[in-house]
Amino acid sequence: MPMTICKNDNITEEVICAHGLRIDEYQKIIALIGRMPTLTELGIFSAMWNEHCSYKSSRKWLRTLPTEGSCVIQGPGENAGVVDLGDGKCLIFKMESHNHPSYIDPYHGAATGIGGVLRDIFTMGARPVAVMNALRFGRPEHPRTRHLVTGVITGIGGYSNAFGVPTVGGEINFDQQYNGNILVNAFAAGIAPTDGIFSSKAEGIGLPIAYCGARTGRDGIGGATMASAAFDGQKRPLAVQIGDPFMGKCLLEACLELMASNAVVAIQDMGAAGLTCSAVEMGAKGNLGIELNLDTVPVREENMTAYEIMLSESQERMLMILRMGKEKEAEAIFNKWGLDCSTIGKTTDDLRIRVFHQGQLKVDLPIKVLGDAAPEYDRPWIESSKKTPMNTASVKSVDDLGSALMKLLASPDQSSRRWAYEQYDTLIQGNTLVCPGSDAGVIRIDGDEKRALAFSSDVTPRYCQADPYEGGKQAVAECWRNITASGATPLAATDNLNFGNPEKPEIMGQLVLAIKGIGTACRALDFPIVSGNVSLYNETNGEAIPPTPTIAGVGLITDWAKMATIGNIKEGDCLILIGGDGTHLGQSIYLRDILGKSAGTPPPVDLAHEKHHGDFVRSQIKNGCVHACHDISDGGLILALAEMLIKSGCGAEIDPGSDPYHAKLFGEDQGRYILAVDSSKVSFLIQQARTAGVMVRHLGIAGGKNLFVNDCFTLPVPQMVIAYERWFPSYMKDKSAC
Repeated sequence: MPMTICKNDNITEEVICAHGLRIDEYQKIIALIGRMPTLTELGIFSAMWNEHCSYKSSRKWLRTLPTEGSCVIQGPGENAGVVDLGDGKCLIFKMESHNHPSYIDPYHGAATGIGGVLRDIFTMGARPVAVMNALRFGRPEHPRTRHLVTGVITGIGGYSNAFGVPTVGGEINFDQQYNGNILVNAFAAGIAPTDGIFSSKAEGIGLPIAYCGARTGRDGIGGATMASAAFDGQKRPLAVQIGDPFMGKCLLEACLELMASNAVVAIQDMGAAGLTCSAVEMGAKGNLGIELNLDTVPVREENMTAYEIMLSESQERMLMILRMGKEKEAEAIFNKWGLDCSTIGKTTDDLRIRVFHQGQLKVDLPIKVLGDAAPEYDRPWIESSKKTPMNTASVKSVDDLGSALMKLLASPDQSSRRWAYEQYDTLIQGNTLVCPGSDAGVIRIDGDEKRALAFSSDVTPRYCQADPYEGGKQAVAECWRNITASGATPLAATDNLNFGNPEKPEIMGQLVLAIKGIGTACRALDFPIVSGNVSLYNETNGEAIPPTPTIAGVGLITDWAKMATIGNIKEGDCLILIGGDGTHLGQSIYLRDILGKSAGTPPPVDLAHEKHHGDFVRSQIKNGCVHACHDISDGGLILALAEMLIKSGCGAEIDPGSDPYHAKLFGEDQGRYILAVDSSKVSFLIQQARTAGVMVRHLGIAGGKNLFVNDCFTLPVPQMVIAYERWFPSYMKDKSAC
């Protein structure tokens, strides 16, 4: 229908800035479309050109990451990455952030973070089988922290439990630098048939476009733009979406049922920027145009404008391109599940997006410029001054190393997270083999007698702050190591890159160097990045979060009967140290929490050493020599061993080696593991290690009810359990912490 675009909107400089656009970007828009945009068109450009959707500050560097591998079916560019599991099955997974909304409204922000990443998974035809979360909060004493912890954890559990997907892992850490910007990173994975993967790429001209799911309201308008701006401490936008997990579950079932009927050509969930982003991305990817009639969009509020309908981020919605004549079938399926389904447009051959509302043409834009022509900035960056390496001999040892261990076990960062993960359903679907609290969460592959999947999420922000390059390497290495410690072969990873304001050269330097470190480690460990998310402008009143490039990875266990966990030590087991004694105390938990210092460089990651030792450990788990395994990271050897004993309810006697004992016990040197091995197999394992050139030594024997460290201390394991389990529930009950 020929019609002239309405041009009655008064767009001022203030309006442009309120949409998160720079004046020069607005001028570029005018040059690209040959006229001034309407307000609705400005909103669409704002949504598509912000950091959250366009990655305009990070695209240059993201392209340097390795994204291909022998098992990779789909790398970055779709809703999620895909890896081949064999036997006609694939794993689809992704990590996303919902940081700003979770600070404003912790329950709904976290809940919709989980809901959004779950939609990314089943949009591609997979049934979700696992979720994880990586959470960073401010110092425990901060007046908002306990409120935020309560809201975020309740929101995650409220959505994932009702949706029916197990939470199998995650992280929770506290640091005062997150006081004004908490991080909520949500991971989800699902299994699909390899020949049943769905894409968001539009195909075919004149095909019907169907809106499916919940009705559109005014919630979440401007959410993607809000996620691309720093907080100023004065005005916090109230653009937080409201999720409905029961409707989300119905949407999952309706989508999978319609997909199975061969009615769906392409599908895209309406997440950030809502209908705008889904329609533009589908059309642009397929080199097609999109025509929409907003009068047919199901709405739940009166007098909604075209601007509001296009930019609403109401949850539990999908946009589909259907095969010709399948509209009634789609409506019947979605109506059966209590959901709306309406044909709202069609694909065209003119590479334009046209939007009609109440008889007026509200949007008429070239569709490719909304994505392909988005600004890409090569922002200036600098490397912050590096920390001075620390001489271990200059780090004093406290008189009582046993008390130091007890203090760490009862500390906010190192204590048990049981209080948190018991708010989640970890067993729903009946396939969970290892719940949160081990190095990796593990689930069986449904319908497979032997194979299982392992999941882990990791990053050490204090390392990244001291040296972003080494910190990026270490985040990848620890994730890879945790998956390996279960006996799984690491397959691929997803990242969630959380940083401050990239317009500041020192912050941009953190991002650039962390990405370089991540890329170096991923190549060395054959651990490609197949999906991910970048969350920038995480700062308040100019105070940025520490660089936090979270890495979540997946691995495949060929026989779960032989997997290892940290809590499977048996009486009489030999304890074996792989990777050498501890030496590195720079940026360690011992230095920070026991001595009250932050100094030195983080432990360097020797990637050849990392891979060689990890491959050896995995081989020994697979051949049945190892039944308990834990990687050594925060807190060094003694904290790793303490966690194993606490989980196993068993004591041990170990030889820490020669002095300096504090370095041997608390050093955070990388690429190391503690193994529990049956005494009948230990000689074989040590011989195998020496033949392979792997650093190995006999650490001690498991047994009794005490941890006895020769020449250092003795601690009753039951007391260690109390210290380890006490902090979190005590904190959550402490009204003075509110």
